[in-house]
Amino acid sequence: MSKELSDLEAEIEATRERLAVTIDQLLYRSSPKTIVGREVAQIKGHYVDAATGEPRTDNILKTVGGVVGVIVLFVVIRKVVN
Repeated sequence: MSKELSDLEAEIEATRERLAVTIDQLLYRSSPKTIVGREVAQIKGHYVDAATGEPRTDNILKTVGGVVGVIVLFVVIRKVVN
């Protein structure tokens, strides 16, 4: 009986430790600073080649083209309305 009790206590302690580690990981992953860092790294990865460090001009040009297109659209709409 004593051995079963000590085994149960050891199992409970091991479960507490696993839960504590899991909670720490969740807190780290959900902190705003970590989320921002992860998003910045993802955006940088879209515009900079990770292997060479060179900018990805195709993605940069697509983004610039989209921004210019939206600006032109707003200017045209504004001229038509006025």
